[in-house]
Amino acid sequence: MLPPSGSYREYYRIAGRTKSAMGAYNADAKENQAFLEFSEHFKNKQLPVPAIYGVDMDHHVYLQEDLGDVTLYSFLQGIRKGKAFPEELVNFYKKTITKLICFQVQGGEGLNYSKCYPRQAFDKQSMLWDLHYFKYYFLKLARVPFDEQALEDDYHRLIDFLLEADHDYFLYRDFQSRNVMVVDDEPWFIDYQGGRKGALQYDLASLLFDAKADIPNSVREELLNFYVEELENHIVVDKQEFKQHYQGYVLIRIMQAMGAYGFRGFYEKKEHFLKSIPYAINNLKYLLETIDLGIELPTLFAALTNVTESEELMTIGQRSSLLTVRISSFSYKRGIPVDVSGNGGGFVFDCRAIHNPGGYPEYADKTGKDEEVIAFFGKEPEMADFLTDVFSLVDKSVEKYISRGFKNLMVNFGCTGGQHRSVYSAEQLASHLQHKYKLNVELKHVEQDMKKR
Repeated sequence: MLPPSGSYREYYRIAGRTKSAMGAYNADAKENQAFLEFSEHFKNKQLPVPAIYGVDMDHHVYLQEDLGDVTLYSFLQGIRKGKAFPEELVNFYKKTITKLICFQVQGGEGLNYSKCYPRQAFDKQSMLWDLHYFKYYFLKLARVPFDEQALEDDYHRLIDFLLEADHDYFLYRDFQSRNVMVVDDEPWFIDYQGGRKGALQYDLASLLFDAKADIPNSVREELLNFYVEELENHIVVDKQEFKQHYQGYVLIRIMQAMGAYGFRGFYEKKEHFLKSIPYAINNLKYLLETIDLGIELPTLFAALTNVTESEELMTIGQRSSLLTVRISSFSYKRGIPVDVSGNGGGFVFDCRAIHNPGGYPEYADKTGKDEEVIAFFGKEPEMADFLTDVFSLVDKSVEKYISRGFKNLMVNFGCTGGQHRSVYSAEQLASHLQHKYKLNVELKHVEQDMKKR
């Protein structure tokens, strides 16, 4: 299994003697249908996307071509030295932009947009979803003050402006450096299942203002001009109008990304998403200094200025200096969770020898987080003895990891169904560590999370 990213899809590398493939599992059938339909269409257009080898829609799985492990983001990290942006990298971005235009223009021709999910176009409703995502999962969770109605009014003015741009092209939706693969020094594209009809400027904004790619502003300007020049080989372009609307799409894309960082970081407590926030704020600062839309958005710009002036948000990534302990409960039927830190895992504790409340009808619909199950284990000395031993072992590692400056430790609790014993044990360890040590705890109940999808 590959480490998870920003989605709930699961990917597995499957290797044989002469060939490898990527196996994908996604419980969202409509999203699968969109990806598979788009893949066939783009392949017929001879665009660089993975081939689909096999599909089992009943079980939400499919096999696709393995394009390797080198994303544009990892390629960028590998050859970049400090803030410098080598010419080799600029040239690869230009290759990527050239292919992007083919996707947007030729790729959009004849595409069955009825298969798009969740909507056929990046329209007013889609934009409102993104803007509300930013409002509720970033502004509110970061405690940034704003006038709710005045902000809503600004949102509608911004949307009206954005929809003035020609929006009759394929919009990739999440066109960023982790969704571009480097294969034989050429860009290949993945994860376009969220695509729909929309404006050209959005995908370019996604690529050039990709937060952790941290592209210098001078390079962004060079690549923007390159895009416009290349686009003129396909369609007639009003450069001034294109660039003005481009600034608006940069704005909404930054807010969409920050909403995602807030949801994954503030709400789901996934620390690595918080690390992107300072980069996004730097992008926002630059945009606020240079933007000229020709419309008034006073409440929105005031809220965004408050974000850029927040010392707490700019230093939020410094929490990474603390040890992060990732605690998971799981079902042995599904398998031991993957270690997303890349360190190869840590402790795995088998809870199946402990008396199981799942064997009693009154606990069948409960989990280890429910009061009834907690009371059940409170009367079971073997659970208390088990956790005493667990705490002793884990504490020793935590103390050693902290003293040596290590950043990641993983602890997994498994039982038959991933519902009672493992969930209770994971919850107890998380509480124990948070009260005893200064560290970050990320808690996940794998089986229970799967049931919510």
